[in-house]
Amino acid sequence: MSREPRVVAGFHAVLARLRAEPAAVLEIFLDEARQDARAKDLAAAAERCGVRLMRVPAKRLDGFASGGRHQGVVARIEVRHAGESLDDVLDAIAGPPLLLVLDGVTDPHNLGACLRVANAAGTHAVVAPRDRAAGINPTVSKVASGAAESTPYVMVTNLARALDEIKERNIWVVGAEAGAPQDLYAANLPEAIAWVLGAEGEGMRRLTRERCDLLVRIPMRGQVESLNVSVAAGVCLFESVRRRSLRAT
Repeated sequence: MSREPRVVAGFHAVLARLRAEPAAVLEIFLDEARQDARAKDLAAAAERCGVRLMRVPAKRLDGFASGGRHQGVVARIEVRHAGESLDDVLDAIAGPPLLLVLDGVTDPHNLGACLRVANAAGTHAVVAPRDRAAGINPTVSKVASGAAESTPYVMVTNLARALDEIKERNIWVVGAEAGAPQDLYAANLPEAIAWVLGAEGEGMRRLTRERCDLLVRIPMRGQVESLNVSVAAGVCLFESVRRRSLRAT
């Protein structure tokens, strides 16, 4: 399996990766001007984990982060699942799959938040089309707080075809859409499920919607008509988690 380094910026993202999988942290670059408690805590954590930490000028960090906000720290991370195909990911799943499919999420902050909530819910992978999706970059990694390096993010050439492949494995494709006839909490949801969400405002594309076995809506009790895609993803994924826990008792 191919591996490639990725840059992660910001104290929270670097520390999260260091705590979750220190062996994947290749090296850390810390602003030589920072002598505060946060910088010292990071340096101590790196030493405990045996990770090389270098003090460098802030301008060098600017170059690593490609102009993004880095707070004085960046790290080079080995991405262990890089190069995995959808088949690779699905073949490796033990038990009922839980997937998140994003159609048209192009904002890096939204993608990072979706990866973070997907990881928290124990989602096996996040799937997105190559032509209408944000890629993993320092902003995504920072918002994801380590999830971008630990949750497989599979970009497919043809999303409709990928959904067909998912369905062939007896995984239900369930779309979340504001105008859907069924309430999320009343719907009969299977254990093996791929949740599909579109971008806020635009929603799912027609071909994506047509591939769904079921469409459900998140009931809205207040004045707002919709949720941010990452919040909606969290609601749907954790509803699946809740139902799985009830079946297990």
